[in-house]
Amino acid sequence: MAGDPVPVTQLRRALETLVNEHPPLMTGRYAADRAEIRYWEEAAELQDAAALALRLWGEYRSRAGLPAWRTVGLEVVDRHTYRQRVEEGRGPNPAVGADPVRPF
Repeated sequence: MAGDPVPVTQLRRALETLVNEHPPLMTGRYAADRAEIRYWEEAAELQDAAALALRLWGEYRSRAGLPAWRTVGLEVVDRHTYRQRVEEGRGPNPAVGADPVRPF
């Protein structure tokens, strides 16, 4: 997501609210003018996973206090690809016991 800059403390609080209200295994990174969220979605088809991901920000925007930004990128990967990236050190580990929201 990206858009006009907002105060990073406000954005962090909004992302923390989103992480707390959405299913587990979500992580987020942010800067004043962009944010990236990663999470696991149980969808049978790629189209379903993409549709759910594209709706997520808008559905939680008001409740979490997220900015009215636009989607600028979307990546959907299967479980094998995700695990391979983690093993190679190129992907995020699930946010278990760690701070799931952090700056870029």
